[in-house]
Amino acid sequence: MKTGIIGASGYTGQELVSLLTKHPKITLQKITSRAHSGKAITEVIPRIGRTGSSLLFSNPSLDELINCETELFFLALPHGTASEYAIPLIEAGKKVIDLSADFRLNSQSLYQEFYDMEHPAPSWLDKAQYGLPELHELSWEKSPLIASPGCYPTSIIVPIAPLLANGLIETNDIIINSISGISGAGKNASEQLLFCERNENAGVYGLPKHRHLSEIEEQLSQFTEEPIVLSFQPHLGPMNRGICSTISVKAKGGLRPDLVKECWKNSYSGRPFVQILNEGNLPQTGRVVGTNRVDLGIQEDPRTNRYVLCSAEDNLLKGAGGQAVQSMNICNGYEEGCGLP
Repeated sequence: MKTGIIGASGYTGQELVSLLTKHPKITLQKITSRAHSGKAITEVIPRIGRTGSSLLFSNPSLDELINCETELFFLALPHGTASEYAIPLIEAGKKVIDLSADFRLNSQSLYQEFYDMEHPAPSWLDKAQYGLPELHELSWEKSPLIASPGCYPTSIIVPIAPLLANGLIETNDIIINSISGISGAGKNASEQLLFCERNENAGVYGLPKHRHLSEIEEQLSQFTEEPIVLSFQPHLGPMNRGICSTISVKAKGGLRPDLVKECWKNSYSGRPFVQILNEGNLPQTGRVVGTNRVDLGIQEDPRTNRYVLCSAEDNLLKGAGGQAVQSMNICNGYEEGCGLP
């Protein structure tokens, strides 16, 4: 399949370039960037090395993208901008995997509430597939548009969803604390992301309604019979990449951590990128960075009759570019882990 990346110079875009230049089943034809148009891929992303060295960044018009021979586009663009490309490309017969938030929600009003703007293409909200491969059956026959999940939501939905579906935890009083590497904030040039501001410094942000909260609640509500409302506290930590989520939930019918692990194993049997850790071993970002894996662990708390669910992932791979490639692999009929670390 001939693929392209629109917005290939950001952190996620560069991860996609790195993955797709080495993918054995596809050809990366186009990489776009307004800032780097005309530059060689190795000049902007030196770690690519000689692989894909003939590629140049370009800044084509939408008409040029519509009329080119590229079959599948990955959109690594800000929300609001991605839909301006996604819909015309789909209408021209292209397939699209969007890594922005534009098509992750089903509700137009929810999008407006959390993103402070009217949705630019509301008719497509219920047509897009939510691309979390471990929990949704993905196929190009269902839709030519895949909305790739956010990084925080992936680290939270994967451990919680099967437990809600199987009635092992209460649906109320779910409390989540997550810490992300600085790359999760993107390449924005802002004072708060300067080295001297972030080094040796961790802190909470986005309270009380981080944008990803809408996605987390909407998705989790699909696995139970009642709407999920939860408390989510995201943090930035002094590390380049990785996400660690600590999730406190009430046990239903008494503490049985063995049932939780059994539920995880049954739900994710045969899925190569979910690793369930043994007792006494809890997830750490340093063990998953550079992989497309999400690690899960559990600790029971008899004092409060609660489970503490823990997860860790690389926010730029399983939380972004790697998961998008994983979705492409499944839809194209390739091995799920093809071209992924």
